[in-house]
Amino acid sequence: MVITYYAGAADAAGVGGVELDAGDLTADELRRRLGAGNEALTGVLASCSLLVDGSPVRDAAAVIPSGARVDVLPPFAGG
Repeated sequence: MVITYYAGAADAAGVGGVELDAGDLTADELRRRLGAGNEALTGVLASCSLLVDGSPVRDAAAVIPSGARVDVLPPFAGG
């Protein structure tokens, strides 16, 4: 699974992305796994949107396949 962080999520993670060697995970499981050991990232992930292979994930129980590309997008402000 290839994870790409954007904006505040990248700042909290300290990296622009990671490769995660995991089986299929639900969106909630993925958030917990990504935030493990990083309190700042855990807080940001709670408000982030996930795009899986370009499609938004709206259900926390949705299964994300192990080979997916996941974009982690924090809420954006501006106009």
